[in-house]
Amino acid sequence: MGSAQQLHLGVALDGAGQHPAAWRVSAVRPAALFTAGHYLAHAKLAEAASLDFVTLDDTLGLQPGGEEVVRGRLDALLTFAAIAPVTSGIGLIPTVTTTHTEPFHVSTSVASLDFASRGRAGVLAVPSRTEAEVAHFGRRTLPSEVDAEAENAEVVDVIARLWDSWEDGAIIRDEPSGRFIDRDKLHYVDFEGRFFSVKGPSITPRPPQGHPVVAVYGDSPYAHGADVVLVDEVRGARERFPDAKLLAGLSIVLAETEQAAIDRRRALEAYAPFQPGGLTFTGTPADLAAELPRLADAGGLDGFHIRPAVLPDDLELFATETVPALQAAGAFRTGYTGTTLRDHLGLGVAANQYAEA
Repeated sequence: MGSAQQLHLGVALDGAGQHPAAWRVSAVRPAALFTAGHYLAHAKLAEAASLDFVTLDDTLGLQPGGEEVVRGRLDALLTFAAIAPVTSGIGLIPTVTTTHTEPFHVSTSVASLDFASRGRAGVLAVPSRTEAEVAHFGRRTLPSEVDAEAENAEVVDVIARLWDSWEDGAIIRDEPSGRFIDRDKLHYVDFEGRFFSVKGPSITPRPPQGHPVVAVYGDSPYAHGADVVLVDEVRGARERFPDAKLLAGLSIVLAETEQAAIDRRRALEAYAPFQPGGLTFTGTPADLAAELPRLADAGGLDGFHIRPAVLPDDLELFATETVPALQAAGAFRTGYTGTTLRDHLGLGVAANQYAEA
């Protein structure tokens, strides 16, 4: 990232916050964690600050831990589909587990989210690596880490082909001839891979963005080809992913003074010690605003995936104090300049691989 380039910022809306003890100090009532309204309220905070997107974690198993952690979750994609019509600018990137799902279902679900959000959808494609998730389905054995990542990459490939299987002009609604679609603009994908054989075409028309934004975590050896790569290890990441939007995970604990932020972190750790992966920051919103451009320049980053320790506390301070300071310094947009998530990220129009030149 050059010094004149603006940052891209996404934020995680996971449960009561990233810290496992967040539910013990958050003003959010536990029952609210299982309502769409909880995620809508926090997405609205992010939207008011013109952030690029929000994410929601998901797996096909319960969160690890015992009575001291939040357990139970809503389906991330369905939750974002519920809030999509009542948000207007924020990008929505749910986590979708690819190991025990079919790429055909993933493609149609994410395309449907793109329609529901009017072009603001993405997908964070993540493989499953636990025996607990295998046991929920009983159809296969646990794949090796390498095989799970390879399968994840194949899913990403297949879903893009299925999104392209309808050309943009496929729906013609020609009433005199009685033709709703132009059959010549629908295409078989005829994919034959190591893990899947998919004929196509999709049952869902091409999404508003053409390709909803595809994000993956950067610890995968198969992360190339994604639009956005989320990394915890910044060193060498730009060299490994030269063409993606590269965002570093950043866990934050904020307060109006540095000592107050340290006290907040210590109070959380007294309930449950926690070592988050990736970058961490404990301090004031203003100091964080000063630090982000420096970190981005040093790591060749396009921006950050912010992980608030406690919701809504750390998100509110980030959105209402850190972001305005970044805007004043010219390091972040002052409002949305486009309407789609691809617009926010500067990704451009997705070409259709089956359309004639």
